[in-house]
Amino acid sequence: MSQPVILVTGANGQVGQELRVLSASYPAFTFVFTDADSMPVNKEEVVQQMFAAHRPAYCINCAAYTAVDKAETEQELAFAVNAEGVRILAAACKNYNTRFIHISTDYVFNGQSPTPYKEDAPTGPENVYGVTKLKGEQLCREVNPESVIIRTAWVYSSFGKNFVKTMMKLMQERPAISVVNDQVGAPTYAADLAACMMQIVANTNTSAANWHPGMYHYSNQGRISWFDFAVGIKELTGSTCTVNPIPSKQFPTPAKRPSFSLLDTSKIRQTFNIAIPEWKESLKKCVALLKG
Repeated sequence: MSQPVILVTGANGQVGQELRVLSASYPAFTFVFTDADSMPVNKEEVVQQMFAAHRPAYCINCAAYTAVDKAETEQELAFAVNAEGVRILAAACKNYNTRFIHISTDYVFNGQSPTPYKEDAPTGPENVYGVTKLKGEQLCREVNPESVIIRTAWVYSSFGKNFVKTMMKLMQERPAISVVNDQVGAPTYAADLAACMMQIVANTNTSAANWHPGMYHYSNQGRISWFDFAVGIKELTGSTCTVNPIPSKQFPTPAKRPSFSLLDTSKIRQTFNIAIPEWKESLKKCVALLKG
């Protein structure tokens, strides 16, 4: 009997790259990694060909248009990938009886909540990127209600471009930097999110009863601002750079950022028996990798 195939889209992104690393620990599965060149998710014909060729048991969608500020002017492209692409994948998964895991974002919320966001909290994105990701969620649930959607936030890793790598670079180059202290949330180490999704897949493979469709939230444990995050990076790298807190209004960006985006992760922990590491523990691992 052939091994179950896991089709990973957006394999060159942060979470996709972490899944590549993790794939070596899951020899019971055959992984097929695709990117924007080999399988653009918004090209229905190409997606159909890929599903017909590999008949995946699982599809993990890491493909996304994530340039938050550029999305304000590249709306069409953002919608093509984050909404239409999700609809196409969700439909293909339904067609081929493939279990679908889709990654979404905290940016579907307006950032005004007094408490961590639960999965059923009212949405209200404040920027185009958030609007496109929310549309993707809606299409996914409409087309394929058996999907698992995981919203995450503040993703970083040893791969690609992210806050941790930018801060480490700036702290080496400058005597002082300023970081916003009025946006609150919790970071997500992409390696932890990848491990969470693989745990869901592996457990489902053992018993189909372990598959629980629905909306979930995942980020590392804790509650911090971007300034706190930068200070954590400074401590772990031993940098002498001064980190100054500033309000968001002193750092204007084309896309508005939510001032509060803390996600309540209790549902994913309880449903799938997931242990989520504390943010600083995961940051420590990533910094160690980056320092080599």
